[in-house]
Amino acid sequence: MTNNEWVRWFDSITLADLQLVGGKNASLGEMCSTLSQYGIKVPGGFAITTQAYHYFLEENGLDQKIVSELNALKSNHRDIQSVGRYIRHRIRGGEFPIELKKAIIQAYAELCKEACDEDCSVAVRSSATAEDLPDASFAGQQDTFLNITGSAELIEAITKCFASLFTDRAIAYRENRGFDHSKIALSVGVQKMVRSDLAGAGVMFTIDTESGFNNVVFISATLGLGETVVQGQISPDEYYVFKPFVDKTEFIPIIKRALGSKKRKMIFVEGEIEKTRMVDCRKEEKERFVLTDPEILLLARWATIIEKHYSQKRGMPTPVDIEWAKDGKSNEIFIVQARPETVHSQRKLDTIKEYHLQEKGKVLITGRSVGSSIATGRVCKIGKPEEQASFEAGAILVTEMTDPNWVPIIRQASAIVTDSGGRTCHAAIVAREFGIPAIVGTNNATKILNDTDPVTVSCIEGDIGKVYEGKLKFEVEEIEVDKVPKTNTKVMVNIADPSQAFRVGQLPHDGVGLTRLEFIINNIIGIHPLALVDFDKLTDEDVKNKIIERMSPSTAPIDYFVNKLSEGIATIGAAFYPNDVIVRMSDFKTNEYAGLLGGKLYEPKEENPMLGFRGASRYYSPHYRRGFNLECMAIKKVREEIGLENIIPMIPFCRTPEEGKKVLGVMEENGLVRGKNNLRIYMMCEVPSNVIVAEKFAKIFDGFSIGSNDLTQLVLGLDRDSSLISSLFDERDEAVKIMISQVIKKVKPMGCKIGICGQAPSDFPEFVEFLVKEGIDSISVNPDSLLSVRNKIKEVEEKQ
Repeated sequence: MTNNEWVRWFDSITLADLQLVGGKNASLGEMCSTLSQYGIKVPGGFAITTQAYHYFLEENGLDQKIVSELNALKSNHRDIQSVGRYIRHRIRGGEFPIELKKAIIQAYAELCKEACDEDCSVAVRSSATAEDLPDASFAGQQDTFLNITGSAELIEAITKCFASLFTDRAIAYRENRGFDHSKIALSVGVQKMVRSDLAGAGVMFTIDTESGFNNVVFISATLGLGETVVQGQISPDEYYVFKPFVDKTEFIPIIKRALGSKKRKMIFVEGEIEKTRMVDCRKEEKERFVLTDPEILLLARWATIIEKHYSQKRGMPTPVDIEWAKDGKSNEIFIVQARPETVHSQRKLDTIKEYHLQEKGKVLITGRSVGSSIATGRVCKIGKPEEQASFEAGAILVTEMTDPNWVPIIRQASAIVTDSGGRTCHAAIVAREFGIPAIVGTNNATKILNDTDPVTVSCIEGDIGKVYEGKLKFEVEEIEVDKVPKTNTKVMVNIADPSQAFRVGQLPHDGVGLTRLEFIINNIIGIHPLALVDFDKLTDEDVKNKIIERMSPSTAPIDYFVNKLSEGIATIGAAFYPNDVIVRMSDFKTNEYAGLLGGKLYEPKEENPMLGFRGASRYYSPHYRRGFNLECMAIKKVREEIGLENIIPMIPFCRTPEEGKKVLGVMEENGLVRGKNNLRIYMMCEVPSNVIVAEKFAKIFDGFSIGSNDLTQLVLGLDRDSSLISSLFDERDEAVKIMISQVIKKVKPMGCKIGICGQAPSDFPEFVEFLVKEGIDSISVNPDSLLSVRNKIKEVEEKQ
């Protein structure tokens, strides 16, 4: 296929051609010319060069007219709307030079011949020279036209792309970014259309888009054309893949899957002016994932190859933002765009900002959280971008969804809240770029929130963003990473919520000292495990129907529990890899288990659940053992299928060594054999018997974690939840400290690791000093105490 000054085929283009073909086309060419050897598929096509664009303007006498209009804008003699309207009108009314038109039509004919289709369908995409840059995405500023067929439609679409360099939003974006309009030109990409309307499409990032955690590939997927994901019209499926393991064929490193609502999809229509339309998805389409596991892993592998290539080209780590599409006819997957990620890649790594809410408030509405910050302001509901004049700077923008026309308003907003969209929609992308929090996919924010009401938008509480009533007080803490001291005593964190893991995992840590399975079981699963084991035998139809409502429609009950639990564990395990992540098996009391859906069918009523049927005693008991089997299956899946061998299961409330042996026997029956595949099993030290006969426990377990809350309760003989005697509860009591000192001295000589995961080190600096002097191996604290505790440990260690 031949190239000329006006037409360049993708396989002859590299990133060095940016000024000739724009950012988008340069990236496509780079992949076609250099990455096809790795099996990455990019639809064939060609670029109309910036030289063709300039030639078109010259032949129509538009060069000076455009310069004149833009100068008038700069001198404030004309406004953006009138300038943009005039330039676009003149470009669209221009005549295509005959020789240029011939060159384009010839290239299109060659593409059709290659596709064995006389009038093949193509995507016509704008590609500006200031676009998809490492420090500015210019996301959606110029136009794209899909399902274009025939040379007449192609020429018309190219003309419209030329004109879209001067949309109001594009002019405003360049003005705000300080780009010289006269130095920016437009190329147009003509690319064979992928029939994703018959399958699915989406976007992926080689970084977590919220926290900046760089060890995952984040993929979103929807049915039909991928434009609905970017435009925020649907809530897509989401997948997280652990990046370090994508080339390890013995593992399936998909750490999380979330089924999107996918209520509608965009498809092609033939013989109509509008080339696409939205249609409702069928029930069975909404209830299944768009991608299979092999397809997820293929995309993740491609993403890491593209990221590595771009990083080598730039000489520095370069996360990438990629668009993909699956052809419903051939079932092949293609990469249709790739660009540098422009938010977290620009973040300074020497400081970390931590936001802390200092007050509690009434939650008005929730949605998908974007970013990790807080903003306050008055609600300003706007239905369309033309209402910009009614928007007050610093307000909270509340609307159904956004597109690039909203950028001038978003620039003035302190936060965004939308009815529709997922975490890769336009509102989310722009919010990250502007550094403001956003909550998307609330479904009904425009109906619930009232104009001018003061609210607080919080995106610091995991995946779920919350809009609180009123302006709540909050603080911002800046952490200088280089100034965090190294310590001999390990400083680990206590974390229960997987949605916080990627953020917390970037703090200076030595692993996780305590992950409570209760949080995942209660907040994410919400169903008693035995109700899932016995699902087919349940006679309570109300419970059964409620379980069906909570479960993924196509998932078996037992698989639902194991998959959800393993995903929660894997997310935390990946966030802190390769450091140890100690996972405490479920330690609900019977009254807490009864609160789960279906729990009342299985749990006895106890006078004192704190001292009753809990911890180890449940695991081997015929009353719960089948539930514990599911927990073991989840641990085994995380360690052996996903590959995260840094997961260490821990047994709570083990009263006697004999109980410990029984639990280990049940674990072995479930494939968790101590020592096999480097499996270590720890126990909580929280019952006085754990200290008194510590040497016997140390022979059957690999490590101990002191639960100072329960140990204090049982040493002092009090109920820590009783307000009548709460003043007596103190982990610093002499008797408690003697017990802690004894167990450290007993088990360390036997080669057992010992740490502490109770609340006391987070609250009392003097308790930290005591622990360090006693020689404890690790101290696990709440994330907000991590830095202060590390500083205290360093101070004590330097004195020793």
